[in-house]
Amino acid sequence: MNVARLAIKEVVGMFVDDGNLASLTLILTAAVTLAVKFLAIPPLLGGILLLVGCLAILAHSVRRATRGR
Repeated sequence: MNVARLAIKEVVGMFVDDGNLASLTLILTAAVTLAVKFLAIPPLLGGILLLVGCLAILAHSVRRATRGR
């Protein structure tokens, strides 16, 4: 049982290293999707918002990680 739990933890850790980074990216993706679907934002603008938002989230995550060291 302990080995299985360790294996699952390692697999999840490969995909989710920083929980804040993953959750903010999911929230951004959901928000832009809803904006494109229901607010009639053009898909190209939605893509630009995703790009800029993901870059901002990544920059914030890197800044927070370097401050911690």
